[in-house]
Amino acid sequence: MSTLRIYSAQINPIVGDFAGNAQKILAAVQEAREQQADLLLTPEMALTGYPPEDLLFRPALQERVQEQLDYLASQVTDITLVVGYPVRYEGQLYNAAGILHQGQWMGEYFKACLPNDQVFDEKRYFAPGEQPCVIKLKDMHLGLLICEDLWHPGPAKAAVDAGAEALLVLNASPWHQGKQHERVQLARQRVEPLQVPLIYCNLVGGQDELLFDGASFAVNAQGELQASAPALEEAGLITVLEKQASGVILLPGNKAIWPEPLAYLYGALVLGLQDYVNKSGFKGVVLGMSGGIDSALSAAIAVDALGKERVTGVMLPYHYTSSMSLEDAEAEARLLGIDYQVYPIAPMVDSFMTGLEKAFAGTQRDTTEENLQARCRGTLLMALSNKLGLMVLSTGNKSEVAVGYCTLYGDMVGGYNAIKDVYKTLVFQLAEWRNQQGQVIPQRVIDRPPSAELAPDQKDEDSLPAYPVLDRLLEGYIELDQSAADLLAEGFSEEDVRRVIGLVDRNEYKRYQAAPGVRVTYRGFGKDRRYPLVNRWPVF
Repeated sequence: MSTLRIYSAQINPIVGDFAGNAQKILAAVQEAREQQADLLLTPEMALTGYPPEDLLFRPALQERVQEQLDYLASQVTDITLVVGYPVRYEGQLYNAAGILHQGQWMGEYFKACLPNDQVFDEKRYFAPGEQPCVIKLKDMHLGLLICEDLWHPGPAKAAVDAGAEALLVLNASPWHQGKQHERVQLARQRVEPLQVPLIYCNLVGGQDELLFDGASFAVNAQGELQASAPALEEAGLITVLEKQASGVILLPGNKAIWPEPLAYLYGALVLGLQDYVNKSGFKGVVLGMSGGIDSALSAAIAVDALGKERVTGVMLPYHYTSSMSLEDAEAEARLLGIDYQVYPIAPMVDSFMTGLEKAFAGTQRDTTEENLQARCRGTLLMALSNKLGLMVLSTGNKSEVAVGYCTLYGDMVGGYNAIKDVYKTLVFQLAEWRNQQGQVIPQRVIDRPPSAELAPDQKDEDSLPAYPVLDRLLEGYIELDQSAADLLAEGFSEEDVRRVIGLVDRNEYKRYQAAPGVRVTYRGFGKDRRYPLVNRWPVF
């Protein structure tokens, strides 16, 4: 009876940092040695980071990949390493997994199923593999799969038909709410008819708008969860395969407890912002503190991601800014311990209004004047960003971004938006959850009616349906592709349906110019949803 110890390393690479990623892999090799592992399994495209997108078209790609593969071969001679990378053969580029054994590359597997929906464009870059890959180690036959291969029955069956007694899966699986449980269920569906255990190693970390959550795991031949790694952090998972007379079985291992939904979501937002800022090389962030819940939650996420020393909050009051907002913004800054500054914008707005007096003569006050306030704030924040080297963090939630309840070159300025894919109703829930861990948001901010404070006594619901109604309409139209007729059948008023769908469609141009933000829903704005700016798709 023989055993095989496998160390799954969910690492956090940086796209394009070939040498740095190779060092991360070598650090994982050392950890695997300390765990007395026989094999180290890394995530999909671990050597390049994922997704490398059009960097894959660069002429120097193959040379840089090969340089690091040669380096790994010179450094790893005492443990079997499975690593993901792109490789070109006969003019075709493949998403590959290579097997390094005793310092020699003994085989490669090419990803067979290439995702080309939601956030994926793999058919733009890769050719599909056509052959299974089964390696023998300690009298056990191990079949390799790469991410999307698991979502289709063919590749797993082909590996088992070729002799695989267990499946090893390299993954770069982006997270959205609940995705961690979907993967386990998928693995169960795949192995039950094949009766082989499966080990799933996933990438971790933020890459632009995508968030990879780790949460690697292993299931036995019956699809039962036997081991799991922590979520949202670099970690390793030891799993043990044992060869018995009846075949290869997976022994029970450690099971990390994954966070409950709100904690998972909050942690994902923190990790997404943290990696975007740190991987991009910013010193820190600056954000407008309005006294409202969106900027309050964004500031809390920023502090948890970067530390209070790297976050600057700026209050930019005007005539319509209430004393309550001034007090609450200052109170939150004090609770978070961040640098906090106040710059009244009235002199700037008045200067613009004086300069535009002739052009505006004979017109009525409207949203133009409101937008001017927001744009003065945006200009000031960008000036601070340029002078201090801090990235501007914009703070608009998904509900606002969806319907265009935001101002181009105003509150939309910024390099990143931590809550871009978080609906307003969920913003409130996250604020409550964060306060349960230690109060950082004044309760009055959560309790008061939301307002942009760009006009006297203004409230969001003066211009929009109540947020519970709005968010359900948005979820149906954006994420579920429900039609107006579908939404009417659910009992929503025709007025609300026409209004919300019209706002979503008319404001696509704003979203094209919005800052990126981590995707946490099933369909975020960006890679996930690509609509033409000019179109006449009928609402009804």
